[in-house]
Amino acid sequence: MSSFDNREKGFEKKFATEEELKFKINSRRNRYLGEWASAILQFKGEDQKKYIQSVVKADLEEAGDEDVIRKLKKDLENFNVTEGEIRNKISEFNQKAQSDYQ
Repeated sequence: MSSFDNREKGFEKKFATEEELKFKINSRRNRYLGEWASAILQFKGEDQKKYIQSVVKADLEEAGDEDVIRKLKKDLENFNVTEGEIRNKISEFNQKAQSDYQ
């Protein structure tokens, strides 16, 4: 095996590791978002768990954060939570999730 092949495999492994970490961070961030929103919605117990999972799953609909923002915006529209507040929470919880993995 040539050194080029070894470098290529190394880059592939690094890329896969970085993508897995991004997925874990996003999933953790979405879990935090679900906890925050479920508190506003006053969900408890099993309802809270189901809601948190629904926020995590919402992020799988399309690339980026817009699917999660759309869900939270719709779910929280009767609680005067703005899109700006949601985006701020996404940023806050993304930093928190990143620190969880450092």
